[in-house]
Amino acid sequence: MTQETGGFAALELHPSIVAAVLATGYEEPSAIQQQSIPIILAGHDMIGQAQTGTGKTAAFALPILHRIDPSKREPQALILAPTRELALQVATAFETYAKQMPGVTVVAVYGGAPMGPQLKAIRNGAQIVVATPGRLCDHLRRDEKVLATVNHLVLDEADEMLKLGFMDDLEVIFKAMPESRQTVLFSATLPASIRAIAERHLREPKHVKIQSKTQTVTAIEQAHLMVHADQKVSAVLRLLEVEEFDALIAFVRTKQATLDLASALEAKGYKAAALNGDIAQNQRERVIDSLKDGRLDIVVATDVAARGLDVPRITHVFNVDMPYDPESYVHRIGRTGRAGREGRALLLVTPRERRMLQVIERVTGQKVAEVRLPNAQAVLDARIKKLTNSLAPLVADAESTHGDLLDRLTADIGCSPRALAAALLRKATNGQALTLEAVEKEQPLVPTYTPRERTGDRPERGERERGAPMPLGEGRARCRTALGARDGIAAKNLLGAILNEGGLAREAIGRIQVRDSFSLVELPEEGLERLLTKLKDTRVAGKQLKLRRYRED
Repeated sequence: MTQETGGFAALELHPSIVAAVLATGYEEPSAIQQQSIPIILAGHDMIGQAQTGTGKTAAFALPILHRIDPSKREPQALILAPTRELALQVATAFETYAKQMPGVTVVAVYGGAPMGPQLKAIRNGAQIVVATPGRLCDHLRRDEKVLATVNHLVLDEADEMLKLGFMDDLEVIFKAMPESRQTVLFSATLPASIRAIAERHLREPKHVKIQSKTQTVTAIEQAHLMVHADQKVSAVLRLLEVEEFDALIAFVRTKQATLDLASALEAKGYKAAALNGDIAQNQRERVIDSLKDGRLDIVVATDVAARGLDVPRITHVFNVDMPYDPESYVHRIGRTGRAGREGRALLLVTPRERRMLQVIERVTGQKVAEVRLPNAQAVLDARIKKLTNSLAPLVADAESTHGDLLDRLTADIGCSPRALAAALLRKATNGQALTLEAVEKEQPLVPTYTPRERTGDRPERGERERGAPMPLGEGRARCRTALGARDGIAAKNLLGAILNEGGLAREAIGRIQVRDSFSLVELPEEGLERLLTKLKDTRVAGKQLKLRRYRED
């Protein structure tokens, strides 16, 4: 039997660790692993600058496992992570790489779970402790000696820990550990605060830097669509019709938005769930596990809830709401295209968010191409393609196995084979008519926002205010209110008031256009006067709605 000389074996790791890594399907170390593993194996302190998704977890997990003594039943390595999701992810990675190392145990220490079992696992001799700073400090208050035997410390995503306000907790943890420890720090960025920590607590650290953010996102296909805020759910539903995805994460800004969008997707038959900070930890873990094994295909999440999420199935990221800064954008789209896999990221941009799009492009050094929402023909083609793909494998031997049954059924029913096939197709599509007219009726085209082309002449105020009204949908009437943006009104305010007071279903209300000094709302033509009477005393943001039919000259 020949000795393995390349790949992970060349890094002089213990054979059992190499075997466990190869069993996961990885054959060659990534750039961060090639540079970091020899430094950590040699016992040096280190500062690693690398993005999530570059393989940095294995970059510190493998050499630390190599240096662990399984015969000593005491904590020997501490990995600090900013969130419980990342802590769980790192702990799982350690368990995977230690599968062929009898006697090595790992404990994840994080908030939202009982403290007793965590402290018991540490006292029982778990050699690897993966923890969030806040919960670890809780344990230190119970037992200040809990870290006394730790000789390897890793700070993973140190910049995120500082953003989340863990600076004081980190100082408490440093003081509770032996000064002779080895300290490794990983961070996507190195602001002054991180450099100050390194100067105080690391000894002559070696530096490793792997690719910048702009390089991190180049492997991901990016595009944006211009839409109005009240069109987002319709836009997402239409995009899902034509995008060929395995699993998808959709980012929104608020907890309520995760619930609303997930509910809308479930209503359309998608396997979707919400992930936000209010969801209990055991339920969060079930959602992530379901996404991994295919029981879920779409997760709607906030930024904080998705930190540390690493699911290889994720092929698409939808930025339904614009992130607050370019760094969050890079972090979001990094949920796809992991470890060399292909990924696609779509960003929905409202008129007021064009400036942030420009900032994202400038910071990442990449142009995010504009695309249009698919039209009804594209949706129809996508539906027929899915049906074709589902039926094609069944055709090969169908005549030999079911030909006689076909003959009998056509005879018993008294119909042609074509009529019977059409009936079976109707059943297979749940009665959905795959025609252009049916698609247009079921899913009216959502008009995308097109910025006005700049010319040398700036339009007068009246012209800017009036704009060009969008074509009305069939069976709709346009109504006007004197409330507008200067009154602090947004489309969602008008929508909520009309839904609550008018007793309408959401799909009955068409496009809402909020201008500076007035707003336009599309309502059903049928029963309009009765509806306007019901809304007569409705107030929005403390002001009377006074909705009236809009006469277009």
